Amino acid sequence: MDEDLSMQRKHILRVAAIQLSSLGDKGQNTAKAVELIDTASEYGARLVILPEMFNCYSTLSEMVEKAEPVPGPTINTLAQKARSNNIYILCGSIIETAIKGKGFNTSVMIGPRGDILGIYRKIHLFDVDIPERVHYKESERILPGNEIVVVNVDGWVVGLAICYDLRFPELFCALTSKGAELVLIPSAFAAHTGKDHWEILLRARAIENQVFIVAPNRFGACPNNMATYGRSMVVDPWGTILSQASDKVCVILSELDISILEEVRENIPMKRQKIVTTAQ
Repeated sequence: MDEDLSMQRKHILRVAAIQLSSLGDKGQNTAKAVELIDTASEYGARLVILPEMFNCYSTLSEMVEKAEPVPGPTINTLAQKARSNNIYILCGSIIETAIKGKGFNTSVMIGPRGDILGIYRKIHLFDVDIPERVHYKESERILPGNEIVVVNVDGWVVGLAICYDLRFPELFCALTSKGAELVLIPSAFAAHTGKDHWEILLRARAIENQVFIVAPNRFGACPNNMATYGRSMVVDPWGTILSQASDKVCVILSELDISILEEVRENIPMKRQKIVTTAQ
């Protein structure tokens, strides 16, 4: 499903990250997302990225009950919107139908013709238990993916990740080894950990891989008793924050300049060496 990654690259890529506070009403959530996609397109965004589980964020049971195939109603709606606006849209993620009682947490890149360019299923599932703070076991209802995915967006090589993947630097190293220049990380990052870790992890992944990062994040309370942090962010390969959302439903935009990435990679070469250890 990936397009030819050798396509002529545009020097500047204007991106928009959409921050939502979705709950369990898929119709209402999708309608709001479509409204903000139109806003981003009016601002000149070529690539629009939605947050994790943007069309339904509730208990795991409810989200899996409302799972749908890919393509299905939500992806078809976004495909029509991509065609009408002549833009790329990353469906941050939805719960995709898998087996009875379980789904995949799935991100879908849609091209300007409405075609599916890539499908990424979240590899690292959020199984966390911080007493009296955060308890969430995604693996009870979600199956892990096993494929590392890059796609072409106007000649840029774009890697796909989702939320908890952010804590696993080896995934980002693998994406960079496949040529990634930009990594998209749609999220519903927990508020308790987000206040200390969100910005640090995003900037670290950008710096150590010398890539742009765009991370739209859900914010606000939710029926699963786990508030999410928001503060959606765009970071450049030097680790500089280009845009950051406040605590509201909104769109943030940035222009990504490939010359910045090229300069960072030229000035600080990071050819990865194979580490050989000697048994003691």
